[in-house]
Amino acid sequence: MRRTRTLTLSSLTLFAGFSCAAILKDSSQLKESYDFIIVGAGPGGATTANRLTESANVNVLLLEAGGANDGVLAIDVPQLCVTLTPNTAWDWNFTTVPQEGLLGRTPPFPRGIGLGGTSAVNCLVYTRGTKADIDTWATLTGDKGWGWDGVLPYFKKSEKFNLPVDGHDVSRQFLPEVHGFDGVIGVSVPGAGRAIDGRVIATTKELEEFPFQIDMNSGEHLVVDVGWTQALIDSGVRSSSKAYLAPEYLRRRNLDVLLHARVSRVLPTDGALALNSVEFQDGEGGEFKTLTAKEEVILSAGAVHIPVILMHSGIGDAGLLTSLNITVLVDNPSVGQNLTDHVGCGITFEVNSTKTLDEIWRNETLKDAVLEEWAENKTGLMVDTSENHIGFLRLAEDDPIWATHPDPASGPRTAHYEFLFQNGVFPTKESGNYFNLPVGNVSPASRGFVTINSSDPFAAPLIDPRLLSEDIDLYIVRQALKAGMRFIAAKAWESYFIRPLQNLTTDEEFDQFIREHAVSFFHPVATAAMSPANASWGVVDPSLLVKGVSGLRVVDASVVPRLPAAHTSAAVYGVAERASDIIKAKYPELFCSRSSFRRELQM
Repeated sequence: MRRTRTLTLSSLTLFAGFSCAAILKDSSQLKESYDFIIVGAGPGGATTANRLTESANVNVLLLEAGGANDGVLAIDVPQLCVTLTPNTAWDWNFTTVPQEGLLGRTPPFPRGIGLGGTSAVNCLVYTRGTKADIDTWATLTGDKGWGWDGVLPYFKKSEKFNLPVDGHDVSRQFLPEVHGFDGVIGVSVPGAGRAIDGRVIATTKELEEFPFQIDMNSGEHLVVDVGWTQALIDSGVRSSSKAYLAPEYLRRRNLDVLLHARVSRVLPTDGALALNSVEFQDGEGGEFKTLTAKEEVILSAGAVHIPVILMHSGIGDAGLLTSLNITVLVDNPSVGQNLTDHVGCGITFEVNSTKTLDEIWRNETLKDAVLEEWAENKTGLMVDTSENHIGFLRLAEDDPIWATHPDPASGPRTAHYEFLFQNGVFPTKESGNYFNLPVGNVSPASRGFVTINSSDPFAAPLIDPRLLSEDIDLYIVRQALKAGMRFIAAKAWESYFIRPLQNLTTDEEFDQFIREHAVSFFHPVATAAMSPANASWGVVDPSLLVKGVSGLRVVDASVVPRLPAAHTSAAVYGVAERASDIIKAKYPELFCSRSSFRRELQM
């Protein structure tokens, strides 16, 4: 135990300077005025704050409800991602309301708090979705700039693809032409081998049902395929949206960051519907203060908090707001609706091997050794996320489900479900070694909502993703589990498995198991969805301005109108990069070239 504490202290020393003293000590250091006030330092807010302050003419304040999240070993070490949620200091620790599709269970609904937001606590997988996924955004908004061809340059702009730390040949693990190498957010393929890597790849050669795919992020990646995981890792260290707030950016004199500033609502200026004022609590239990942006307030608080802030500001369903004695500014029933999330569960097997991550989780001496290797060299088993391979797969074209249900996927090349191959489980058991195969429905038909039932802006929201409320979603998860069992029945896995921990044979047994164990995959979107400017539905227009008011914009996962068949970090970075250019185009008098900004820094 002593060595573990020493390593944690070493990590504090190593990373304490990441979010340096340029962050305001307290609200007394605030400037008299700001052009833009951004709420939330996750991928949406941090990216936007960075890009707007490229111009020296613009003053930006970034408000974050949590702390700096510096010196936290579990955040910086990729493999420790599984320890970060739920019920930790870096999680809002939400749960859902009782889920009928999950037998009334109320599973955790993790959302990150602090610099980096959820990108500081997620499990790092980097996937963009298909062309059809992103093109659906363009269709739903009436803005072709939100299609694949419009967003791909912003995916690349945000990305800093880096080679894995073990230096192995990556020529068959990614396609350079679809990636960015000069961006901010690190992306890499696995930097340490796992004992099952060869078996996974051998299965793709053995079974035609599961072909190999070289790159999941090309936009063409889905019919049925399995390939190497790409993860948000930079030289063996987690890469979160804190990278957009690295010391070289925090040194900008026109960017201020105030921590422990929890926003309660936005307010109109001078009684008008220009909502460019923000009310926040200054520190835990502190007084409430109000600041006004010269131009805009930009909300980037995430798919759960955005509708909460809007409703407490008077934007939402008028009947609900009136019942809570909240003054109605804009009657918009779309606020908080259309919540969409991935859902799934895993099957676990005891295996005939000692080369699993289970040994690390229960052996403190071994855990200390691999953490020490990571701390000293950024190499070893700690440099990757939970799985070295993932798969995106579809139900068959002749599946009997299509006789009674429309296809919920965005197109014929978009997956219905996902595989994750985990050699070891966390938390593990006292003895034995295990293989875990989580599967997720990545094209769900179910839709839910986020709402409030109190006029207290900090009361816990009601989160109802309505997981498995559509019977096709249950069907897809069941078929995914069956496909997973076919995958590991290949000869490549011969002698590896001792026994399954679940005895599932009939559809009824599968469905009962799924309802008992399925959880959110923590990819919520669409609670403040984009729609055409003149549409009667939706919350923001294609420029991400909140409908019915001025001076208020939303930039985060809540505006995504359709959940891609992908982990959602990449989508939010793409949204934020494009949003930053949209904002710059609206205020040409404020935004100057980067070169002029560099000149000011040198003065």
